[in-house]
Amino acid sequence: MRTTTCAVLASLLVFAACGSDANESATPTPTTDGSGDVLVVAGEPFPEARCEANQAAGSITYLTGFDFAAASSIIDVIAADAAGYYDDLCLDVEIRPSFSSANYSLIASGNAQFASGGSFSESVAFSAANDDEIVALSVEGRTAIDTLIIKAGEATELGDLEGTTIGVKGKLPTSIDVMLRGQGLVEGEDFTTTLLDGFDPLAHLAIDAIVGLPGWKSNEVGTVERAGVAVQLFDPLDFGVPGSFGVIVSNRDFVAEHPTAAADFMRATMRGLSDAINDPAAAAAIAVERIDEGGNPNFLSPEGETFRWETEARLILDTTPEGIGFGVPDEATLQGELDAYAAVGLFGEGVEPVAAEHFDVDLLTGLYDEGVLIWPATS
Repeated sequence: MRTTTCAVLASLLVFAACGSDANESATPTPTTDGSGDVLVVAGEPFPEARCEANQAAGSITYLTGFDFAAASSIIDVIAADAAGYYDDLCLDVEIRPSFSSANYSLIASGNAQFASGGSFSESVAFSAANDDEIVALSVEGRTAIDTLIIKAGEATELGDLEGTTIGVKGKLPTSIDVMLRGQGLVEGEDFTTTLLDGFDPLAHLAIDAIVGLPGWKSNEVGTVERAGVAVQLFDPLDFGVPGSFGVIVSNRDFVAEHPTAAADFMRATMRGLSDAINDPAAAAAIAVERIDEGGNPNFLSPEGETFRWETEARLILDTTPEGIGFGVPDEATLQGELDAYAAVGLFGEGVEPVAAEHFDVDLLTGLYDEGVLIWPATS
């Protein structure tokens, strides 16, 4: 388990957020991102040749997973941008609001370079549908973020949902799908789903035609609790369903053609993540500012975004082993997720994806030295 103490978080970043000179005399450690003689060394100036290579990558588009919400794989990018970390590494980054389910085809086609994904299993499923052009670079949360929110009195066990209609925003989340399949409930056969308009769970729960809806533990659950609405929650974790959240994906060709830009985009993003975990309230405030600048079309609130990020930051801390850098994909955990989902046919009859084929094994690992993010001397 991790704690949110200053001492713990300081160890995860060469330039510790809490303020310390302890690392200044540390032995310089280069990254191992395959970029030849322009490696980044902790505490030393950023190489000019690397800066030129990053600039040559051109404008980099990042697609968020849900507006500018204070969520994993969104808030880290927003925080890094606000702190100027991309500029420090000679990267020209534009952040655009989007939705995870819409992001994959845009990444596969090269219309964006990086994007937020809903989960690792979701990215694998969409990658298969897009000629395997999608690769996951980081997985920040090592547990399912979704839960099934059912109106009070409608069900005491999952079997009670047979023959009912569940509301969804886009599609049924993979962890919820697997949880229901594990109880013999298949979408379109044992229950139906219907698309919901908007993102207000209170308005959705008032719809007579549905029994409930999936929601994030860090979002809809908080809204319902603050409103005092009684509901029944079915958590995939209680049914042995593994999961993940806060996934950042990219295009395989872009990573191959611009290895330093890909590595340094993730370097800056992981520093943004560390900052956001170190000060959740400040990070949520940055997200709310961006939300308001965009007109807040989804009616997100400061209270809701603070709850969202505090919840997700805690889950990230709790599920990241000591000595492992934030976001580093773990093959065993991710393979376990895919195996559980393949066992109920989520990827198709007889399809058993191999996790290592769908994430970059070396990129993020090469940005850390024993869990400490390697960061150059910058102004």
